[in-house]
Amino acid sequence: MNPDLGYFNPFAETRQTQNRLPHWEQHGACYSLTFHLADSVPGHLLDQWETERQIWLEHNPPPHSPEKEMEYHRRFSAALEHWLDAGHGSCLLRDPANAGIVAEALRHFDGERCMQIAWVVMPNHVHSLFVPHASRSLSQLLHSWKSYTGNAINKRMGREGALWQKDYFDRIIRDGQHLENVVRYIRRNPEKARLRTGEHVRYESELARSIA
Repeated sequence: MNPDLGYFNPFAETRQTQNRLPHWEQHGACYSLTFHLADSVPGHLLDQWETERQIWLEHNPPPHSPEKEMEYHRRFSAALEHWLDAGHGSCLLRDPANAGIVAEALRHFDGERCMQIAWVVMPNHVHSLFVPHASRSLSQLLHSWKSYTGNAINKRMGREGALWQKDYFDRIIRDGQHLENVVRYIRRNPEKARLRTGEHVRYESELARSIA
Protein backbone atom coordinates (compact mmCIF):
# COMPACT_ATOMS: atom_id res chain seq x y z
CA MET A 1 0.00 0.00 0.00
CA ASN A 2 1.20 3.50 -0.83
CA PRO A 3 2.95 4.92 2.26
CA ASP A 4 2.21 8.51 1.17
CA LEU A 5 -1.53 8.12 1.67
CA GLY A 6 -2.91 9.89 4.70
CA TYR A 7 -5.34 8.01 6.91
CA PHE A 8 -7.38 9.19 9.86
CA ASN A 9 -5.11 10.39 12.66
CA PRO A 10 -6.87 10.51 16.06
CA PHE A 11 -4.15 12.84 17.37
CA ALA A 12 -4.29 15.39 14.54
CA GLU A 13 -6.60 18.41 14.31
CA THR A 14 -9.99 17.61 12.79
CA ARG A 15 -12.13 20.42 11.41
CA GLN A 16 -15.91 19.98 11.51
CA THR A 17 -18.14 21.72 9.00
CA GLN A 18 -21.92 21.65 9.00
CA ASN A 19 -24.47 21.79 6.25
CA ARG A 20 -27.51 19.68 7.01
CA LEU A 21 -25.08 16.91 7.93
CA PRO A 22 -21.82 17.16 9.89
CA HIS A 23 -18.57 16.63 7.98
CA TRP A 24 -15.07 16.11 9.31
CA GLU A 25 -11.96 17.23 7.45
CA GLN A 26 -8.37 16.47 8.35
CA HIS A 27 -5.35 17.86 6.52
CA GLY A 28 -3.67 15.27 4.31
CA ALA A 29 -6.40 12.65 4.75
CA CYS A 30 -7.85 10.35 2.12
CA TYR A 31 -11.64 10.52 1.68
CA SER A 32 -14.45 8.33 0.46
CA LEU A 33 -17.13 10.63 -0.95
CA THR A 34 -20.66 10.10 -2.31
CA PHE A 35 -22.75 12.86 -3.87
CA HIS A 36 -26.03 12.33 -5.67
CA LEU A 37 -28.68 13.96 -7.82
CA ALA A 38 -31.33 16.00 -6.03
CA ASP A 39 -34.11 13.55 -6.90
CA SER A 40 -32.17 10.31 -6.36
CA VAL A 41 -33.55 9.46 -2.90
CA PRO A 42 -37.22 9.96 -1.94
CA GLY A 43 -37.43 12.96 0.39
CA HIS A 44 -39.15 11.22 3.27
CA LEU A 45 -36.51 8.48 3.33
CA LEU A 46 -33.64 10.97 3.23
CA ASP A 47 -35.13 13.12 6.00
CA GLN A 48 -35.57 10.08 8.23
CA TRP A 49 -32.05 8.86 7.40
CA GLU A 50 -30.48 12.25 8.19
CA THR A 51 -32.31 12.55 11.52
CA GLU A 52 -31.34 9.07 12.68
CA ARG A 53 -27.73 9.54 11.53
CA GLN A 54 -27.42 12.86 13.37
CA ILE A 55 -28.71 11.32 16.59
CA TRP A 56 -26.32 8.38 16.25
CA LEU A 57 -23.33 10.65 15.64
CA GLU A 58 -24.20 12.80 18.65
CA HIS A 59 -24.09 9.67 20.81
CA ASN A 60 -21.09 8.21 18.97
CA PRO A 61 -18.68 11.04 18.05
CA PRO A 62 -15.49 10.17 16.18
CA PRO A 63 -12.95 8.73 16.32
CA HIS A 64 -14.79 5.45 15.93
CA SER A 65 -13.55 2.00 16.84
CA PRO A 66 -13.65 -0.67 14.10
CA GLU A 67 -16.80 -2.01 15.76
CA LYS A 68 -18.49 1.40 15.61
CA GLU A 69 -17.39 1.81 11.98
CA MET A 70 -19.12 -1.47 11.17
CA GLU A 71 -22.26 -0.39 13.01
CA TYR A 72 -22.29 2.94 11.16
CA HIS A 73 -21.93 1.22 7.80
CA ARG A 74 -24.63 -1.32 8.59
CA ARG A 75 -27.13 1.30 9.79
CA PHE A 76 -26.46 4.21 7.44
CA SER A 77 -24.08 3.66 4.53
CA ALA A 78 -25.69 0.40 3.43
CA ALA A 79 -29.20 1.91 3.55
CA LEU A 80 -28.19 4.92 1.46
CA GLU A 81 -26.33 2.77 -1.07
CA HIS A 82 -29.39 0.53 -1.43
CA TRP A 83 -31.67 3.49 -2.16
CA LEU A 84 -29.24 4.98 -4.67
CA ASP A 85 -28.74 1.71 -6.51
CA ALA A 86 -32.51 1.29 -6.77
CA GLY A 87 -32.43 3.95 -9.50
CA HIS A 88 -34.88 6.51 -8.13
CA GLY A 89 -35.39 9.83 -9.87
CA SER A 90 -34.47 11.10 -13.32
CA CYS A 91 -31.11 9.25 -13.46
CA LEU A 92 -29.73 11.96 -15.76
CA LEU A 93 -26.25 10.46 -15.51
CA ARG A 94 -27.42 7.35 -17.36
CA ASP A 95 -27.01 9.52 -20.45
CA PRO A 96 -23.38 9.00 -21.55
CA ALA A 97 -22.96 12.67 -22.45
CA ASN A 98 -24.02 13.81 -18.98
CA ALA A 99 -21.89 11.15 -17.31
CA GLY A 100 -18.99 12.30 -19.48
CA ILE A 101 -19.33 15.86 -18.15
CA VAL A 102 -19.00 14.57 -14.58
CA ALA A 103 -16.12 12.25 -15.50
CA GLU A 104 -14.23 15.10 -17.15
CA ALA A 105 -14.68 17.29 -14.07
CA LEU A 106 -13.23 14.56 -11.85
CA ARG A 107 -10.30 14.07 -14.21
CA HIS A 108 -9.58 17.75 -14.83
CA PHE A 109 -7.58 18.62 -11.72
CA ASP A 110 -6.35 15.13 -10.90
CA GLY A 111 -2.69 15.53 -9.93
CA GLU A 112 -3.10 19.28 -9.37
CA ARG A 113 -5.86 19.84 -6.81
CA CYS A 114 -6.27 16.23 -5.72
CA MET A 115 -5.06 12.69 -6.28
CA GLN A 116 -7.87 10.49 -7.57
CA ILE A 117 -7.61 6.83 -6.56
CA ALA A 118 -10.92 5.51 -7.92
CA TRP A 119 -14.33 6.80 -8.90
CA VAL A 120 -17.53 5.75 -10.62
CA VAL A 121 -20.32 7.82 -12.16
CA MET A 122 -23.59 5.94 -11.68
CA PRO A 123 -26.99 6.93 -13.16
CA ASN A 124 -27.96 9.06 -10.15
CA HIS A 125 -24.85 9.34 -7.95
CA VAL A 126 -21.06 9.47 -7.85
CA HIS A 127 -18.56 7.66 -5.62
CA SER A 128 -15.00 9.01 -5.41
CA LEU A 129 -11.94 7.98 -3.42
CA PHE A 130 -9.26 10.67 -3.40
CA VAL A 131 -6.76 12.78 -1.47
CA PRO A 132 -7.10 16.59 -1.70
CA HIS A 133 -3.87 18.48 -2.17
CA ALA A 134 -2.81 20.86 0.57
CA SER A 135 -4.24 23.88 -1.27
CA ARG A 136 -7.77 22.49 -1.42
CA SER A 137 -10.24 21.26 1.16
CA LEU A 138 -12.79 18.53 0.60
CA SER A 139 -15.63 21.05 0.57
CA GLN A 140 -13.86 23.30 -1.97
CA LEU A 141 -13.24 20.43 -4.36
CA LEU A 142 -16.79 19.18 -4.14
CA HIS A 143 -18.21 22.66 -4.67
CA SER A 144 -16.17 23.08 -7.86
CA TRP A 145 -17.25 19.65 -9.21
CA LYS A 146 -20.94 20.18 -8.44
CA SER A 147 -21.04 23.78 -9.64
CA TYR A 148 -19.37 23.07 -12.99
CA THR A 149 -21.26 19.87 -13.74
CA GLY A 150 -24.60 21.26 -12.57
CA ASN A 151 -24.33 24.27 -14.87
CA ALA A 152 -23.06 22.22 -17.82
CA ILE A 153 -25.69 19.48 -17.57
CA ASN A 154 -28.53 21.95 -17.02
CA LYS A 155 -27.44 23.89 -20.10
CA ARG A 156 -27.20 20.74 -22.19
CA MET A 157 -30.61 19.47 -21.02
CA GLY A 158 -32.35 22.85 -21.20
CA ARG A 159 -33.34 22.65 -17.56
CA GLU A 160 -33.08 24.86 -14.48
CA GLY A 161 -32.79 24.30 -10.77
CA ALA A 162 -30.52 22.32 -8.51
CA LEU A 163 -29.02 19.25 -10.17
CA TRP A 164 -27.30 17.87 -7.07
CA GLN A 165 -28.53 17.17 -3.57
CA LYS A 166 -27.22 20.02 -1.40
CA ASP A 167 -25.37 17.77 1.02
CA TYR A 168 -22.97 14.87 0.56
CA PHE A 169 -21.69 11.84 2.43
CA ASP A 170 -18.03 11.47 3.26
CA ARG A 171 -15.74 9.38 5.44
CA ILE A 172 -12.07 9.79 6.24
CA ILE A 173 -10.28 6.58 5.33
CA ARG A 174 -8.97 5.05 8.55
CA ASP A 175 -6.35 2.59 7.24
CA GLY A 176 -5.16 0.52 4.30
CA GLN A 177 -7.82 -2.14 4.72
CA HIS A 178 -10.56 0.47 4.71
CA LEU A 179 -9.13 1.94 1.50
CA GLU A 180 -9.02 -1.47 -0.17
CA ASN A 181 -12.64 -2.12 0.79
CA VAL A 182 -13.74 1.19 -0.75
CA VAL A 183 -11.84 0.45 -3.98
CA ARG A 184 -13.59 -2.92 -4.24
CA TYR A 185 -16.98 -1.34 -3.54
CA ILE A 186 -16.53 1.26 -6.28
CA ARG A 187 -15.36 -1.44 -8.70
CA ARG A 188 -18.37 -3.67 -8.03
CA ASN A 189 -21.06 -1.01 -7.73
CA PRO A 190 -22.18 -1.08 -11.40
CA GLU A 191 -22.58 -4.86 -11.31
CA LYS A 192 -24.37 -4.69 -7.95
CA ALA A 193 -26.81 -2.15 -9.40
CA ARG A 194 -27.24 -4.37 -12.51
CA LEU A 195 -26.14 -1.69 -14.92
CA ARG A 196 -25.52 -2.41 -18.57
CA THR A 197 -22.45 -1.36 -20.54
CA GLY A 198 -22.60 2.37 -21.19
CA GLU A 199 -24.69 3.18 -18.12
CA HIS A 200 -21.72 4.14 -15.95
CA VAL A 201 -18.18 5.53 -16.18
CA ARG A 202 -15.47 4.13 -13.91
CA TYR A 203 -11.83 5.04 -13.24
CA GLU A 204 -9.08 3.31 -11.30
CA SER A 205 -5.57 4.62 -10.69
CA GLU A 206 -2.56 2.33 -10.78
CA LEU A 207 -2.87 2.02 -7.01
CA ALA A 208 -6.51 0.96 -7.25
CA ARG A 209 -5.77 -1.54 -10.03
CA SER A 210 -3.17 -3.19 -7.81
CA ILE A 211 -5.90 -4.12 -5.31
CA ALA A 212 -7.38 -7.51 -6.10
